Amino acid sequence: MVGRSFRLLLGFIVLLLCTKPDLGFSIQAGDAKIGCIEREREALLKFKEGISNDFGILSSWGREKSKKDCCKWKGVRCSNQTNHITKLHLSSYKYKDEYRHLRGKISPSLLELQQLNHLDFSGSDFEGRSMPEFIGSLTKMRYLNLSSTNFSGPIPSQLGNLSNLNYLDLSGDSNMSSENLDWLSGLSSLTYLSLNHVNLSKAIRWAETINKLPFLIDLNLKSCDLPSPITPSLSIFNSSLSLTFLDLSFNQLSTTSIFPWLFNFNSSLVHLDLSHNLLQGSPSDAFENMASLESLDLSWNQLKGEIPKFLSSSLVFLDLSNNQLQGSIPETLGNLVSLRFLYLVRNQLEGEIPTSLKNLCNLRILKLHRNNLTGLLAKNFLACANDRLELLDLSFNKFVGSVPDFVGFLSLKRLFLGHNQFNGTLPGSIAQLAQLEFLKIPSNSLEGNVSEAHLSSLFNLVYLDLSSNPLLDVKLSSNWVPPFQLRHIFLASCKLGPRFPGWLRTQKRVGWLDISSSGISGGTPEWFWNITSNINRLNISNNQITGVVPNSSVEFSRYPQIDMSSNYLEGSIPLFILQAGWLDLSRNMFSGSISSLCEVSRGASAYLDLSNNLLSGELPDCLGQWEGLVVLNLENNNFSGKIPNSIGSLQAIESLHLRNNKLTGQLPSSLKNCTKLRVVDLARNELFGNIPSWIGRRTLSNLVVLNLRFNEFYGSIPEELCQLKKLQILDLSNNNISGMIPRCFSNLTSMVEKGSLIITYNYTIPCFMAFSRPSSYIDKQIVQWKGREFEYEKTLGLLKSIDLSNNELSGEIPQEVTDLLDLISLNLSRNYLIRKIPPTIGRLTEMDVLDLSRNQLSGEIPPSLSQIQRLSVLDLSNNDLSGKIPLGTQLQSFNSSTYEGNPKLCGPPLLKKCLGDEKDEDSPNNEGQVQEEENDLWFYIGVALGFIVGFWGVCFTLLHNISWRNAKFKSLRKQKN
Repeated sequence: MVGRSFRLLLGFIVLLLCTKPDLGFSIQAGDAKIGCIEREREALLKFKEGISNDFGILSSWGREKSKKDCCKWKGVRCSNQTNHITKLHLSSYKYKDEYRHLRGKISPSLLELQQLNHLDFSGSDFEGRSMPEFIGSLTKMRYLNLSSTNFSGPIPSQLGNLSNLNYLDLSGDSNMSSENLDWLSGLSSLTYLSLNHVNLSKAIRWAETINKLPFLIDLNLKSCDLPSPITPSLSIFNSSLSLTFLDLSFNQLSTTSIFPWLFNFNSSLVHLDLSHNLLQGSPSDAFENMASLESLDLSWNQLKGEIPKFLSSSLVFLDLSNNQLQGSIPETLGNLVSLRFLYLVRNQLEGEIPTSLKNLCNLRILKLHRNNLTGLLAKNFLACANDRLELLDLSFNKFVGSVPDFVGFLSLKRLFLGHNQFNGTLPGSIAQLAQLEFLKIPSNSLEGNVSEAHLSSLFNLVYLDLSSNPLLDVKLSSNWVPPFQLRHIFLASCKLGPRFPGWLRTQKRVGWLDISSSGISGGTPEWFWNITSNINRLNISNNQITGVVPNSSVEFSRYPQIDMSSNYLEGSIPLFILQAGWLDLSRNMFSGSISSLCEVSRGASAYLDLSNNLLSGELPDCLGQWEGLVVLNLENNNFSGKIPNSIGSLQAIESLHLRNNKLTGQLPSSLKNCTKLRVVDLARNELFGNIPSWIGRRTLSNLVVLNLRFNEFYGSIPEELCQLKKLQILDLSNNNISGMIPRCFSNLTSMVEKGSLIITYNYTIPCFMAFSRPSSYIDKQIVQWKGREFEYEKTLGLLKSIDLSNNELSGEIPQEVTDLLDLISLNLSRNYLIRKIPPTIGRLTEMDVLDLSRNQLSGEIPPSLSQIQRLSVLDLSNNDLSGKIPLGTQLQSFNSSTYEGNPKLCGPPLLKKCLGDEKDEDSPNNEGQVQEEENDLWFYIGVALGFIVGFWGVCFTLLHNISWRNAKFKSLRKQKN
């Protein structure tokens, strides 16, 4: 009975297992796979509802019969023993040129996955939502990666409940923060922690918390705005003795407290990155005690003093770049025999390269550029590493002598020796560097010839820079076919001409070509423009290239920067070249109109300079097609007609130069749409009408330079100009402007404050592409200075000038002008100004040039004028000034012509004496005469007294001495007889 019942029960179980009831799992013949648990499957489907399946990542998830088993869904893994979901791995991934990722929100339905121990949503986009607190309830979690998921707000402290967690990565979300890291204390099993880019600026006790993670191996706190640890955190109590990898770069750490904390890990640290912090003082020698340290990065800090003489002998990577280290490179660096990468860039190191570096047999990269290193380079200064060294950068130092022979450097790929004081010829051993890709030796004093023999074995060469070696003669045959395809060619300021270098025709991949100032003459060959289709930058300026640029069919693929200025090119400007993103054709002999600008469907240029040519005709009224134009310079040509209304479409323009043409008419009102304008130079044209008031009505509020000199403007100066707070140069001279000088000039605040050194524009080429190329331009301006026109560039921003000369201005000079304390030049000459010079003129202590000549000014010269010590040019001539020229070495140092034409002026340096001065002159002469008479009187009195005393002295002797008296009379008798 029992056996029969057992057999029935067994049969029932087998029957049950062989059917397909709708249970959460099943076992079938030929299929040992166990399906997922129903409630967990529903939890995943609920999660899917909150996700936008943009890339079909969750397309395998569904309720269809074929998708019943969630353990087979993409990114899902289940336990083979319990059927529970244990792993959810749905990180972003790259497919072709795009990254595919999840987007949406995390559903709390995931709480059903209580056996989940691995969760990876890295690279997803949770659209700035807060990180769900319920994740802290998944207590079986050992691996949690939510990096770069676009969460924001505070990290939930509930994560501290994940006591089994070994791996935690919350990096990459700068909108997340944590005021303290106390929640980490519960993660006692943690071995990997990354909070890169999370804002931890308020977590002042972060180091104490890290000390409580005894098994931590890998710690990443990069770019967290991390403060320096406070003193109590220096305790080593319960600290991790196993920490091997530590990245604290891009924070606010200072030397005073971080170094002692680091030394708690002397025995374990292998990798230490403290770059981009605020470390000060001398780098400690205590790094020597970090016996296991292989990588040390202290770059981009403020370290001073000398390089530590003793460092861990295990070091493979050492970077002390971009500090303020001084002294010489210690010989002890030669003891770091494991060193492969040594970076000492941008410090203040001096002396020679120590001979001990020849012991670094494993060295791969040596970068010492931008220091003050000196001396000769010995032939074997890197003897042991010559067959392994891949990069050597000694540029921007003061090395002298010949370029050393690089015999045996079989692995060298990049050689940078530029900006030193090397002389002599280029060594023939360069040809032996078969792996060389970059050869850069610019700005030295090399001489002699560079021939095919130097370059014929450099099959991998892509970058050649021998520029700014004026005595170096690049003698490469026009028929030579190089074995390489260069991408960057810099041969500017070398002897490359006179013929155009024919070997360039073989270089089909050139992205940057600079052969400016290289003595090339004659025309450009027909093949030249065919190699420029992929060009990024082309510079053939400052040569003697002649002829016409052919109208080539070349189409630039990258909107290049092209500089062909300062040559003798002629003819019309070809259409194809207007495709450039930056174009300088100035100082040539191009002629004809520029109507071809209208044939360009969409002008890409951000910079267009056609100045100093022979161009003529009207400006085309199609400038709206050049929406990205930032700098337009058409000065010194023969353009005529009106300024077109379409100029108002240049809403990106910041610099407009149209001076010295024959433009007529009034300023177009559309110009007020160009609100970014900083420099407007329309001088030396035939423009007329009133100066528009809209210039100052917040439309052109960014103006720094406004130059309208030598035109035919009339009417008064609009007071709206006083709203130009940034204006530094105002030149309205040589027009027909009348009325009074506005008293509101004191509102020109940039003439009160110190200016910046240069006027720079930053822009992209072209503006309408997603991946535009950033560039910049330093503006220049011709300014009337001390009677002559000068071009200012790098010091333009320091110039503060007002020139209203040669107009019909009347009234007095407003005292408010003397509020412009940083004004350097003021020219109000050749007007009809009356009354006195403002008595406070001496406040303008920065003044260098003051010209008030040829007006009707009256009264005395203010004594305060003598207080302007910097004044080098002064002209007060041809006015009605009166009185005495104030005394002071400054005013008396000028020539008398400074004051001529003022008949009522007197005193030096004029020869005319003032009335008061004549009386003063008499007084000293009378006193001298009286003194002389007194001297004469006393002389005569002295003579008389002497006679009387002498006479009576003799008589007295004769009367009282009888023998003398008798002898005397006997003598007289004898003389008589």
